[in-house]
Amino acid sequence: MAQSLHRWRGTAAVLGAAGLLALGMGAPGASAAVTPRIDLKVLVVDNGAGQVGAITAELKNSGVPYTTVNLGDANRPTINATFLSDTVNGVPRAKYQGVVLPNESPFGAGSAEQTALEAYEKTFGIPQVDAYTWAHPEVGLDYTDQNGGWSGVLDGATTQITAAGTAGPFRYLDGPLTFEDNDPAVQETYGYAAHPRDGFTSYLNAPSGGSMLGQYEHDGRRELVVTFAYNQYQQQFKVLARGIVEWLTQGVHLGQARNYFSVHVDDVFAPDARWDSERDCTPGDIDCAGGDGEDTTAPIRMTAADAVYAAQWEADHGFTLDMVFNGGAGEQWKSENGGTDALTDQLLADKAKFRWMNHTYTHPFLGCVQDTTTVPWTCAKNTDGTTKWVSRSEISAQISDNNKWAASHGLSTDRTELVTGEHSGLKTLPQQPVDNPNLARAMADNGVRWTGSDNSREPEQRSVGNGVMTVPRYPMNIYYNTGTPEEMADEYNYIYTSKADGGSGVCENNATSTCLPAPLNTATGYADHIVPAEARTALGHAIGNDPRPHYVHQSNLAEGRILYPVLDKVLDGYKAIYADNTPLQNPRQSAIGTELQRRTDWQTALASGRVTAYRIGNKVTVTAPSGTQIPVTVPEGTTKQLVVGTTPFGTPYAGQRNDWTKPELLQSAVKLNLPA
Repeated sequence: MAQSLHRWRGTAAVLGAAGLLALGMGAPGASAAVTPRIDLKVLVVDNGAGQVGAITAELKNSGVPYTTVNLGDANRPTINATFLSDTVNGVPRAKYQGVVLPNESPFGAGSAEQTALEAYEKTFGIPQVDAYTWAHPEVGLDYTDQNGGWSGVLDGATTQITAAGTAGPFRYLDGPLTFEDNDPAVQETYGYAAHPRDGFTSYLNAPSGGSMLGQYEHDGRRELVVTFAYNQYQQQFKVLARGIVEWLTQGVHLGQARNYFSVHVDDVFAPDARWDSERDCTPGDIDCAGGDGEDTTAPIRMTAADAVYAAQWEADHGFTLDMVFNGGAGEQWKSENGGTDALTDQLLADKAKFRWMNHTYTHPFLGCVQDTTTVPWTCAKNTDGTTKWVSRSEISAQISDNNKWAASHGLSTDRTELVTGEHSGLKTLPQQPVDNPNLARAMADNGVRWTGSDNSREPEQRSVGNGVMTVPRYPMNIYYNTGTPEEMADEYNYIYTSKADGGSGVCENNATSTCLPAPLNTATGYADHIVPAEARTALGHAIGNDPRPHYVHQSNLAEGRILYPVLDKVLDGYKAIYADNTPLQNPRQSAIGTELQRRTDWQTALASGRVTAYRIGNKVTVTAPSGTQIPVTVPEGTTKQLVVGTTPFGTPYAGQRNDWTKPELLQSAVKLNLPA
């Protein structure tokens, strides 16, 4: 097991030129005293297949620099010694630390390009990923018809990470890995499993026992052989992608990846309107016909018992909810209901158990002034025809009054964070195509830097102005106007069934959704269909290095407490896959906003061509544009070089260490010392 781990870390690449020569892989023209330079960049040879695209997406998402050679491009560069290596200041340089290929020999065995690539890999100890191939001796495996080999559909199959895998590049996993089977009527994954030959170390075994992913060490080269199909969206690839990248880069690379899951609970202290299954809309909403727009249904609001349950659930699961609150709405409720409020009393008694975020004082719409005489509403106009906007002073008062309420009740908040009611003030298509021009200035008046936006409308972070950035939030398919499983299934049916089946028909001829084959049973549909579907989506975000938070509403913690089955399934699913060294990160909005902004800045720096990173032996050097935060992932035991002395680098995650960093004072580059 220790030997397998040592090989994964890359014996040849660590030993330098002397070690390379001892292994028969000496750099041409280099003396034994010269240790080669390995640039921290990956070469991707792309034939347009989804498997190469998946690995490329993982590299980009993690912030790992890469160069793509498109085999279908008639003007592509030729893969030869000059393209792959050169010398810098007399030191042999490998331009790429790893190579991703569509298969083991995309240029053809014995061709000039294939020969040049294999010679390069031997010379510098560069690993190669075969993104997808079949089981055969040329990749270190028996044919599938020998020694218990197998090929076929893997949907729903439970595979096993081997001891070598958990000791090496997949050390962040616990063992079993079940392949997705989202639709029994559709073949989703096909693969080959076969008995390993000499030089092959399996990392992932099929139920039959044959290998489907492993390292093939031969002829002075190392290949990571993958014999099952996948795409970037499938859960099994997302789980394995980290290990593929760590194997490819030998655990030393620019970029970093973590798993994130944060949940915002909007409208805390306020009531939420209730779905009406007779009208198929929410009375009180301006687009709900009938009843003169009046809400005659009982609103949904948490009770003190619901608050107690929420605090205990958090303690039981080691997870913190973000309570996005409207203090003034709570005061209004209290004044209209006898002057007392057991919910507020209980939440304040347990205030230290939650995170708190400003959602404005009374939750008004903060964009244009709405003209509700039409359905849908429109923006009211001034006499000169210009849009009538909610004023800067009104917006500022909503923010500051909620801050004051929080302070007077001892709530600990981060005043740089805000979520406006319904994300209002931000552009809302089609009625309001631009932000309220008063919004950013009012936010800046109150020290706001991060404001929540709707990821389904604006998936990218953007500037609102005056130093305020958005934080896109995923809306969970657990509706604000439902408090019971039956209500949730009824509204879900209305949205996702055809008109012929009694639904809205919105799902028909819609590129972003499909209709249910038949309406859900309202008694069982939530548990049987909606919960697993929504948990699968949320878990996919969580394991995809995506820090964007999810949002629901306080109504989902009330009555039937319908949020918890989804959260339970997400957290239980995560724990079943990942080892304790890879905890699920649960950051607050300001940290998420900072992470997203750093990622954008990093991608800009990479695109500018102004990032240089390389290792020589166990020394890593990185330069980037001044002020740029640099993401780096390295093995445990790595230290950062200071002007005088060293300090441990990064924080532990998934069996390695990573962090955002920049040069220390009086330094022009980040310098790291890898463990010997």
